[in-house]
Formats: sequence, structure tokens, C-alpha cells
Amino acid sequence: MRARGEAVQPFKKGPDYIDPLWLGLAAGRPCYNLDPYLSGAEEICTEVAQRMRGASLGLVEGNKGLYDGLALDGSNSNAALAAMIGAPVVLVIDARGMTRGIAPLILGYQAFDANIRIAGVILNQLGGARHEAKLRAVIAHYTGVPVLGAVQHDGRMNIVERHLGLVPSNEAQGARSRIDEIAAHIAAQVDLDQLLAISRQAAPLHAREPAPDAAGGPPVRIGIVRDAAFGFYYPGDLDALRAAGAELVDFSALHDSHLPQVDGVFIGGGFPESHMEALAANTSLRRELHDAIEAGLPAYAECGGLMYLARGIE
Repeated sequence: MRARGEAVQPFKKGPDYIDPLWLGLAAGRPCYNLDPYLSGAEEICTEVAQRMRGASLGLVEGNKGLYDGLALDGSNSNAALAAMIGAPVVLVIDARGMTRGIAPLILGYQAFDANIRIAGVILNQLGGARHEAKLRAVIAHYTGVPVLGAVQHDGRMNIVERHLGLVPSNEAQGARSRIDEIAAHIAAQVDLDQLLAISRQAAPLHAREPAPDAAGGPPVRIGIVRDAAFGFYYPGDLDALRAAGAELVDFSALHDSHLPQVDGVFIGGGFPESHMEALAANTSLRRELHDAIEAGLPAYAECGGLMYLARGIE
């Protein structure tokens, strides 16, 4: 969609850092998290309305399945989020080994919640043209749900995974070229015009505009560690810091020898265990950071960032 000139605003349902890094890189806009477990409906609708400014297409990636979630009543599921923001749903179905059995699967998803509009399906991991033809015939005969695309199994579209999911895009080699390659495969196998037309049918958002943050007092400089080892930050958090009057100063724990002039540091998550040698070798920065914190510099570190401030990593 971005290659076609659309301004795409990505969102990710639920708490997650790694998928939003890939989505943000693909879209060229920061990806924001929508979490019904932590946020109320009004807050989420306001967030979507604000972030959609200047965008022609909003894309929300769910987590797990359409109706999965922590609550028995589905109140924090992907489906509930779609209903909350008035978004049509596109099912992406792993159809390996399936033919006629795909019909009751789609019919069940349709019937399970009358408030959810399944606007189309994209078939994934197909075994060839014959497999695709059979699935299209079954879906047309039994369901009437439009097939928006059929993506053949292709190892060239794999993104490397490890114990906590995908390798983050800030750490992956050649992430941009991998995204472009995947985009070309998808554009050739998915009806993007039809997908775009479906997106235009989303319900308008009527959200309360939040009161502007009142920034006061002297300017505050906050150091943000960003590199291949540390990259897990919610863009909304960083936006809130800026709105409150902070200047964010990026620096690298891998490549910068000295701590910049800052009034505090924020070290987010990541995978420092994958970069232990380089982090350990940058002794000057570690010494300056240690001495500054001991002298009273405010520091907030979580996940991998907290590991970095420990005496060692094994």
C-alpha cells in the first residue's frame, strides 16, 4: 500500500514491541498499540482518530485469533477491538492441507458474533494453483465471503524467529530489503484495490479531543538508548514525554563512547544478550552512565535495559 502512494498508519492490538517495529518500518510511520485490557473504549477511539491524521489507510494487526483474548466474554479480543473502532475484518487463514473444511471454519467465524463484519479472507500458505482453485470454489459456493488474495507458500517471505518471536527490525540485517521483497510478493497475490475499497467502508470515528498537555518549567533533556540492542519503546510514551516539554536525545550503548548531556535516561527493552561483547567493550560509556546514576541522574530501565544496568549478563 505504501508503494502505491497510500499513507498507511499501522496499529498493533495488545502489548507488543517487536511486531510494531516491523510494521512501523514497513509503513514509514510509527506503529501504535491498541490494548483493550489496559485502555478504555474512549481512549482507544481517541488514539486511533489522532494517529489517523494525515493517513489514508489504517491497518490494525491483531494478536492470536480473531476471537481470542483473556476475557471469557471476549471483551478484550481482536473482534471486540474491531467493533469498538468500527473496522471491517479481514481474516488471514493458514490454509495448508485444507480444502472443503475451510467452509465451516469461515461460517463459524461469521456466525459467532453478529457484530463483526468479516469483509474478506486472504488465504495463506497455499500449496499451488490447484489448491487455490479448490479453496476459491468452496468459499464461493458455501460462504459468499470475498477472497481478497491467495498467497502461495514461499520461504523467501520468512522473517527469522527466535525464543520471543520475530527478530526485531532494528536488529535484523537487511530489514528494509526484506520488507520490500515481501511487499512485492503480496502485491502480486492480493487484490489491493479491493482491500482499499473495504477500508473505505470503516465507520467514522467520533472521539473526544484530549486536552493539550501544559508544558512548563525549564526544558528537560532525556536520553533514549536506541540501537540494535535496545529498541523496545511505545511511540505513545515518547510522544507524551515530548508533549510534556521534554527533548529526547537518542544515543547508542553500542557505538557512542560518552553519555550526552541529559537530565535523565530511559533504557528500553531489547536483546542485549545478543550484543554482549560489543556492550561490554564500550567501557567508557558504561563507566560514565554508572557514575552519573550514582551521582543522582534519574534512570528508567526495563527488560533488556535493566539487564544492561546489572553487574553482568550470563
